[in-house]
Amino acid sequence: MNKISVVGLGPGHPDYILPKALSVIAQSDIIIAGKRNLESIDISGKSTFIVGNNLSQMIEFIKENRNSKRISVVVSGDTGFYSMLRYLKRHFDAEELEVITGISSMQYMFARIGQSWEDSYLASLHGRENRFVEKVKEYDKVGLLTDNKWTPDRIATELLINGIDKKIMYVGENLSYENEKITRGSIEEFTEKREYHICVVVISNE
Repeated sequence: MNKISVVGLGPGHPDYILPKALSVIAQSDIIIAGKRNLESIDISGKSTFIVGNNLSQMIEFIKENRNSKRISVVVSGDTGFYSMLRYLKRHFDAEELEVITGISSMQYMFARIGQSWEDSYLASLHGRENRFVEKVKEYDKVGLLTDNKWTPDRIATELLINGIDKKIMYVGENLSYENEKITRGSIEEFTEKREYHICVVVISNE
């Protein structure tokens, strides 16, 4: 029985896709991924399954095809950082999966602002509630994946309400793409409301 490959695609730009990931994708018969990820790789001659809110259908599709086809589930960033891997492990044993790491957007963001991240608190606010204010008080550095609800301006406002105003905030948008934008400023400077896409926020003492 073929193993199911779970492949991290990196932060977005093809330059940051690891050679091992490209090799596994090239050897696959079926690619399962979100639409944007499919646009970042060569899928010529391969069958595809576009992932949306159809996760149960995805699992059935994998089970129906894995015996005869080599399948790769391609995820954004790194496989071990808020990816599809946790969900897949509810349905398949670890021995059934081949996991290919990638570069997470969080790794990329810390590199771009020239900071280490081994001593940071890292979390995702994407569709989740998180007590990040307490973590910002506790840690010198906090990295957050945002969503359309917890935007940088709302995060900054929440920090100010809770008396946090001395730290530096970084906001990374469209990371690794040509239109990448990384902004550095005080907490107060980011309270002004404007339109953000999903981005990475780092709150630091530095």
